[in-house]
Amino acid sequence: MAAKGSIPKTMKALVAYGRNEYRFEPEYPTPECGPDDIIIKTEGCGVCAGDLKCQHGVAMFWGDEMQPAWVKPPFIPGHEFFGRVVQIGENVTEYEIGDRITADQIVPCGKCRFCKDGHYWMCQPHDMYGYQYYNNGGMAEYVKYVKNSVITRVPEEMSVEQALLIEPYGCSKHAVDRAGITNEDVVVISGAGTLGLGMITYARMKNPKLLIVLDMQDNRLEKAKEFGADLVFNPGKCDIDKEIKALTDDYGCDIYIEATGNPASVRQGLTVIRKLGTFVEFSVFGSETTVDWSIIGDRKELDIRGSHLSPYAYPFVIDNMMKGNLKTNGVVSHIFKLEEWEKAFEYATGKYGDFKVAFTFD
Repeated sequence: MAAKGSIPKTMKALVAYGRNEYRFEPEYPTPECGPDDIIIKTEGCGVCAGDLKCQHGVAMFWGDEMQPAWVKPPFIPGHEFFGRVVQIGENVTEYEIGDRITADQIVPCGKCRFCKDGHYWMCQPHDMYGYQYYNNGGMAEYVKYVKNSVITRVPEEMSVEQALLIEPYGCSKHAVDRAGITNEDVVVISGAGTLGLGMITYARMKNPKLLIVLDMQDNRLEKAKEFGADLVFNPGKCDIDKEIKALTDDYGCDIYIEATGNPASVRQGLTVIRKLGTFVEFSVFGSETTVDWSIIGDRKELDIRGSHLSPYAYPFVIDNMMKGNLKTNGVVSHIFKLEEWEKAFEYATGKYGDFKVAFTFD
């Protein structure tokens, strides 16, 4: 039995062939729909800092002497995407042509120990949309969702600008959940880009004793205040350790969430956090970070927690965006056509003051 629905044989796509070897392809083969697959026509796809770092060849993706290569070119980048179902395989029963859907970035195998015990986002094979040729991402007109995809419906009334933030805000939610914030905690979030803003608006819902945000760009700090920060500081203009110690009887903050990917932010966090504090690391780094690990152990006995992806987060994020609890206004600042990908990637660096830039498709 043939798949239900039809699509063109070729499509527009951005294709990664290697480090710094990304090319716009006006007639790239469209994905083929197997019996368990869903093909969507992409409505929108955000550009993540991870996409930029991958393009520039960061070891996290391409490997080095300590970690194997993760990407498998040629692949289509993009993991912050959503769209409408245009073709379904014969075994697909939960979705119909025209449904508006998105999916988690991870494509869990369903067989490893992590998938079996519910930690699907740490799946051992760790296949993801936007990094392997067999799991192409959303910087293309059409994308294939394979059988094990973790799919969530996107409300018809949800704006494109909000839907573009489902994936990054899902990651933000998970990072804040890893911190275990209570209403007695002084919380510092370092970084007020898209992901940091998602953390700020969600952390505000946790009602911490004090929510402090740090960023080197004043326009981002203004947005942080709009999204719920009690206090904001620019590390380039003041002594952050002095400011936070003054607010906490010289103890330091209870929780520090690192969302910049800058080694200086890590060292700063280890300085301003109190003894027995919780440090949450979210970012992908472009270079190694060197610290004196005795600070973590013998000096402060810190809880160091990582944060990866957005498990079980999409339904909550969508519901609370629609209710207005999670602020999104003004985060998506520029929309581009795929043909303008080089300009979009440049704007996504934040050099012009942008938070989130994205592609949309007609």
